[in-house]
Amino acid sequence: MNRPNILLIQADQHRHDCIGVYGNPDVQTPHMDSLAADGVRYDNSFCPYPVCTPSRYSFLTSLYPRQHLGGSNHCTIPAGLPTFPKLLKKSGYRTAAVGKMHFTPTYLNVGFERMALAEQNGAGRYEDDYHAWLRAEGLGNRVDLVDQEREFRQHAPDEYWQNFGALESDLDEAHHSTTWIGDRALEALSGWDNGGHLLMASFIKPHHPFDPPAPWSRMYDPAALTLLPGWTDACLPADLAFRPGYFDNTALTETALRRVMAHYYATISQIDAQVGRLLALLKKKGLYDNTLVVYNSDHGEYLGFHHLLLKGNRMYDPLVKVPLIVKFPNQARAGEVSEELVNSLDVGPTLLRWAGCDAPQSWAGADLTDGIGRQVIFAESGRGHEYMARTRTRKLLLTADLDQSLFFDLQNDPLELDNRFRDPACQAEIADLREHLLHWALFDQPNPVHLDEAAPIIAGENVYRPDDPRAQRQRAERVEWFAKEMERG
Repeated sequence: MNRPNILLIQADQHRHDCIGVYGNPDVQTPHMDSLAADGVRYDNSFCPYPVCTPSRYSFLTSLYPRQHLGGSNHCTIPAGLPTFPKLLKKSGYRTAAVGKMHFTPTYLNVGFERMALAEQNGAGRYEDDYHAWLRAEGLGNRVDLVDQEREFRQHAPDEYWQNFGALESDLDEAHHSTTWIGDRALEALSGWDNGGHLLMASFIKPHHPFDPPAPWSRMYDPAALTLLPGWTDACLPADLAFRPGYFDNTALTETALRRVMAHYYATISQIDAQVGRLLALLKKKGLYDNTLVVYNSDHGEYLGFHHLLLKGNRMYDPLVKVPLIVKFPNQARAGEVSEELVNSLDVGPTLLRWAGCDAPQSWAGADLTDGIGRQVIFAESGRGHEYMARTRTRKLLLTADLDQSLFFDLQNDPLELDNRFRDPACQAEIADLREHLLHWALFDQPNPVHLDEAAPIIAGENVYRPDDPRAQRQRAERVEWFAKEMERG
């Protein structure tokens, strides 16, 4: 059977409405737009947890962080949990990953046979392939280091703080992470023949710092950009009380935001150019029709919403809503726009169906192929501090401290400015969403079973060691002996 190839293109911190086909009037993304024309654009796609690593683990395991136990950017999921790369590899797929994974340990085995990594934060940047190459080239990637590593950020120049991390990269385009990841992904695709290949190409950008290289850094005129919906003249007191932010959000001016937007859009357009290269190669090789292509992001970005920048505050839509474009094999459902409530967890079951594999019953996601019909979507944040239950028109953000809980009528208040959690007229709807949230937490999430037969064991003369031939013989002798005892009755 000529099973479809699978190309997953993942961005980091890509706000859902910052793609041309999603209605953005300024950002130029012709290749993403073309992909959407050949596939399905999901307008109500959400991440399960608006932080990099937990969301990425959820993408791979089709489980919520409360299930896979990966609730921070420095964590490891249990080795026994099934992932779609593991299941596809077991079924005969050749699996590879390029770019940012954000795992601990850096090269964690989640089912990829080959990994060429470009990390950004923590130990990964000192252990990956990209930064080893930069060092060999005699380059340091200073702008990114200042933004990502505390030991350097405390000595960051005033320019960094004044521009909220929006600076031209000190690397040229050829050495920028986006180009390096695109080049490695292109190399992987060049080896494809027929079907049965999986490649995950994961870009670091448009995650901060907002540092496009020249000439991309000059692509957008800040003054000509349209501010995105939700910009307010000042931070909301409740948001500041909840969390102050990575930068001083109170100091964010419209001028500074426009500069950030121009650099943010430039990094997206630079990724789009790499998407174009990948799709062009698939078409040249005659593999495009038989390839399932996905474009998504691990989480969003405020980009001025409520006068906030980056992430880390409430699960407002610009943060928890993410782009999702799925180009099915042979362009099935080409040009469709889906209003369904979908989740990043739904990608794994979808891939397995097209590969002819069964999804584990413990998985929380659903197959996107024929539509899901979900009425409420859920997300979590802060390791149990905040939970979201959202329909198409209503949204509940529930916290342990009810005084911090929020409820929005999105139909009349799409910018989430009017908290009606204490409004007597909304109590019935709030109670209904709380009931959905309770049912999801207790019953809708099957409990996964962790199995690791190679887990560490204690030392001792009496301890059976699977790698000891003598112990293996003793085990076989016992099996034979007890079998004979049963025969004797």
